[in-house]
Amino acid sequence: MTFQNPTGVAPPQVAFDRRELSVILGLYGRMVAAGEWRDYGISSLREYAVFSVFRRTAENPLYRIEKHPKMRNRQGMYSVVGMDGRILKRGADLKSVLRVLELKLIRAVE
Repeated sequence: MTFQNPTGVAPPQVAFDRRELSVILGLYGRMVAAGEWRDYGISSLREYAVFSVFRRTAENPLYRIEKHPKMRNRQGMYSVVGMDGRILKRGADLKSVLRVLELKLIRAVE
């Protein structure tokens, strides 16, 4: 069953812009080179956008990087959500929010 929009205009979708994708894909490339991540998926929905990171293609995402523009003036529109649904970090600056994932690259060398 489909519903028709009376105005004929599709509702706007939230998406990551070029600058945001550049920051996210930079981190993604480093994590792939380290052997931590293997695949990703991008979803642009009406209320928010999601960049999902997978260890293997056929499993649940390890992390979700979400953009919620309605949260801009409250807790910040960017968040990193773990596999279990917990919000690991939330804020207004994407680079500072992604630092929680960059800590996974730092390992002790023996």
